[in-house]
Amino acid sequence: MNVTCTEFEILLADWLDAALAPDRNAEVEGHAAGCPACAELARDAAGAVALIERAMAVEPPSALVNRILFEATSGFSRVETRPSWFVRWLGPILQPRFSMGIAMTALSLVMMGRYTGIEARQLKPSDLNPAMIFPAMEDRALRVWNRTVKEYENLRLVYDVQSRLQEWSGAPAEGAEQP
Repeated sequence: MNVTCTEFEILLADWLDAALAPDRNAEVEGHAAGCPACAELARDAAGAVALIERAMAVEPPSALVNRILFEATSGFSRVETRPSWFVRWLGPILQPRFSMGIAMTALSLVMMGRYTGIEARQLKPSDLNPAMIFPAMEDRALRVWNRTVKEYENLRLVYDVQSRLQEWSGAPAEGAEQP
């Protein structure tokens, strides 16, 4: 029985973990040898597994282990342990959601700056004022629109001039049938 690409993707994790039966394992290996796309997928997945295996094991904080052991044997602790002021203050800032928000804001500002023609080297705090950014973006969009319209009209003008020259010279227009 031949393995399809879809079946290969389904069996890939078990194949990498060597959890397949020998006959099924041979089928999967045969498909990987004959299908370049699935072979590349298998190499990528094997690389990801190798990377994960090389990652360090994370040791839990000793306070967490002690608290879990205490609560598992004695029930919930009555005393709330508060983190230090430093952790309470930096905790929300170090969250991935906050970091991604900052990164997306910076990316948006860079994209708007590029669109308006503002270079980062020339950037001043007054350039970040939304009252300055949006008119500049509107002006740039209007200039692009006007250039597009002008280009289109110039193409039409060239076509008209060429067709008139062909009429005057008596030459048949391109694409016209010969008598």
